Amino acid sequence: MNPILLTDFYKTQHHRMYPKGTSMIYSNLTPRKSRMKGVNSIVFFGLQHFLHKYLQGKFQKEFFDKSWEEVEAEYKFAINTSTEHIKALHDLGYLPLHIKALPEGTHCPIRVPCMTIRNTKPEFYWLTNYLETLLSCQLWQPITSATIAAEYWKILSKYAKQTTGNDEGVQWQAHDFSMRGMSSVESAILSGMGHLTSFTGTDTIPAIYALAKSYNPSGLIGASVPATEHSVMCMGSKEDEIGTFKNLIDLYPTGILSVVSDTWDLWKVLTEYLPALKEQILARDGKLVIRPDSGDPVDIICGLRRKGEYGNYEWDMFEGKKMRVEERHDEHIFTKEVSDTEIKGVVEILWDIFGGTVVKGADGNDYKVLDPHIGAIYGDSITLQRAEQICERLKAKGFASTNIVLGVGSFTYQYNTRDTFGFAVKATYGEVKKRQFGDSGYFLAETEAREIWKDPITDDGTKKSLKGLIRVVPNVHGELIAQDQQTWEGESTGDLLTVYLDGKIIKEYTLEDIRKRIKDS
Repeated sequence: MNPILLTDFYKTQHHRMYPKGTSMIYSNLTPRKSRMKGVNSIVFFGLQHFLHKYLQGKFQKEFFDKSWEEVEAEYKFAINTSTEHIKALHDLGYLPLHIKALPEGTHCPIRVPCMTIRNTKPEFYWLTNYLETLLSCQLWQPITSATIAAEYWKILSKYAKQTTGNDEGVQWQAHDFSMRGMSSVESAILSGMGHLTSFTGTDTIPAIYALAKSYNPSGLIGASVPATEHSVMCMGSKEDEIGTFKNLIDLYPTGILSVVSDTWDLWKVLTEYLPALKEQILARDGKLVIRPDSGDPVDIICGLRRKGEYGNYEWDMFEGKKMRVEERHDEHIFTKEVSDTEIKGVVEILWDIFGGTVVKGADGNDYKVLDPHIGAIYGDSITLQRAEQICERLKAKGFASTNIVLGVGSFTYQYNTRDTFGFAVKATYGEVKKRQFGDSGYFLAETEAREIWKDPITDDGTKKSLKGLIRVVPNVHGELIAQDQQTWEGESTGDLLTVYLDGKIIKEYTLEDIRKRIKDS
């Protein structure tokens, strides 16, 4: 589609609504409010992809390179209005814009602008906010997903250091499984790129390709491993599930192999099949990864805990079996028989079968690390809260948090909106040519600068905007803050750097730059 049509309908009339003589609109992109508890900054990411794909790519190919007659026909098919301003832009041959932004990978505090945009030619004042819809649509998701991925990194890195003394390998500990649950291929790409700013494990292939096109990576972007799905296991039949395991081990004698293991009975796989296949597994030059895919991930991975140690569970011996008592909030008590394996959980059972090594954590305690020939991944309904619970429960049981890989899916990356961090593109400054009276009548002369802002009396303060020209600088504590009502000289300084000017990308960042900046902040 012609990108000049990628806007809200109401934007198409705004060129007529601004005051006569308007010559500049200056706007910014700001995360105004966090709806994620404990997350008070965003990871700025995705603008460079937007510049490559849309401002340089689609606008050139689908707008400037087409004949005016074709562009006008496309425009008027959707919008029955005057097109003189659109033709003037087409005749110019480039987008007269100045975009400044924080370096990608920067942790930008809530209520601090991460980008500004203005027109560079007075007749195209309308273009700045005409692009608001497209900017917002294409940027909120990669920023949001990069921010969430960074939160996963913080949790996994923290526990890896506590339980192993370092965070080596954590870049593989959260794996993107989200594509099938995203709203579109485009959203899967934008979100998948965000995930890869903190991790290298992904099944979202097009995100790897998009990063390669836009971020000039010099190293590994992302990768995955051979892994089964339920159809593979089912085709081997329930009666010969162990035979399917044997065939897979023979088929992949080296490297990592992930096998979904709860198609029927996870506990049977763990307590019967794996012990029977132990010698084969230990003889492989690689790791067999067991993948549960249903149930409460915290309990399945870590096992149950006595009440008082964690959660609302109690279990005791009863006629040779274990009993679990679950106390609900409505004070009803339900009982269910559970096995010893359920109480232990996947990681502890794997340790009982295969053993491993004991390492010293940064906290001085000893923690168990599974034999490198065996591991586990859980890829269903993982959240930030569950990731922390899993790490904490494993640590409490004396296991390193790195014994588990977490599959992060659309439950994490799709259950978000532009309002998760309250993103908005808003104008804060404009310029209008004053009308003067001369011998030949009225003419436009001096420029009047206008600070513009919003502060709705009916709002809680979230929508209150900055005023005038803006710069972003670190305070005495090194935290980024916004300073508004700047002069042009002041606006030219600070951490917002020119990345796009009059049709050309001026500054670019590599994927390695971004990953380092995220982790170093």
